[in-house]
Amino acid sequence: MLTGQDKERLQWLVPVRHQRMSESAFAFYRGGAAIMAADLAPTPTIDVSVQLSGDAHLANFGSFASAERVQVFDVNDFDETLPGPWEWDVKRMAASFVLAARDNGFTDHHGEQAAQRSVEAYRSAMARFAATPIMQVWYAQLSLDTLRNAMPSKADRERFDKAARKAHGRNSQKALRKLTETVDGKRRIRSQPPLLVPLRDLAEHVDRDELRDQVEENFKGYVDSISSDRRHLLHRFTIVDMALKVVGVGSVGTRCFVVLLQGRNLEEPLFLQIKEATDAVLEAHLPKSTYKHHGQRVVAGQRLMQSSSDIFLGWSEQNSGPQYYWRQFHDMK
Repeated sequence: MLTGQDKERLQWLVPVRHQRMSESAFAFYRGGAAIMAADLAPTPTIDVSVQLSGDAHLANFGSFASAERVQVFDVNDFDETLPGPWEWDVKRMAASFVLAARDNGFTDHHGEQAAQRSVEAYRSAMARFAATPIMQVWYAQLSLDTLRNAMPSKADRERFDKAARKAHGRNSQKALRKLTETVDGKRRIRSQPPLLVPLRDLAEHVDRDELRDQVEENFKGYVDSISSDRRHLLHRFTIVDMALKVVGVGSVGTRCFVVLLQGRNLEEPLFLQIKEATDAVLEAHLPKSTYKHHGQRVVAGQRLMQSSSDIFLGWSEQNSGPQYYWRQFHDMK
């Protein structure tokens, strides 16, 4: 199954994917959504369909900024999103607690307790939402303050505060300092192969001009997919540089880019991330997406599942070639 996925990926990044997946059982699990989908397909369900994340493991939850610049906590990866049996997301989430416990040196007894508590919490939340007015459910959010107050000890809350501050500082300004350099008075993305490779530094056998044209053409289509007010905002920025960027575990080898844009000057940066959207692994076992473009499938699923999504979330339709969706890079994530 995994080598079948590798065939359509950038071959020079496939070893990076295998290396990341081999680091631990949990890392392998993160990259093995297709395997678990095949395992879940023959299991019994009660035939209630929801919009699935499709990859609801523990590491795909986290904080990000709402449109109002408030940190919220939610599921934050939707590459595999598709309508399907509600049990599949819950089972993938529960299993990830067991593996995360092992990764962190806890016993399987502790992992089993964590998995059970997570499912009990899900059940209680569903019961609560079932008795809640529809509009309140639609707007429901989990703030970091609510999460912090649930922490069992002062030490836990202090660790949480430290992580929250670190996430709050992850923005385009920090990315500018970390990922770029100034050469001949011009800002450009720094080369850090194989994880970050500017288009100018790609190997000679890669058509760099074609890739740049592809990204710039996709940018035009992407701008058309966002609302007119955000389109107006984005038109105040211009593209400065772009690079291939390795992200996550399961996505390694797919075509993912980071694009540096600037506003009035280079001290006003905006980093956007472009991710290749391929067939959802769930589509091998469930009805195909109603969206022909997988970038649109991801964006529609994310907007349906999050009460507050990235203001620059969008997709770019192309007549041929890879399909992509766009979002902000490091927006308090």
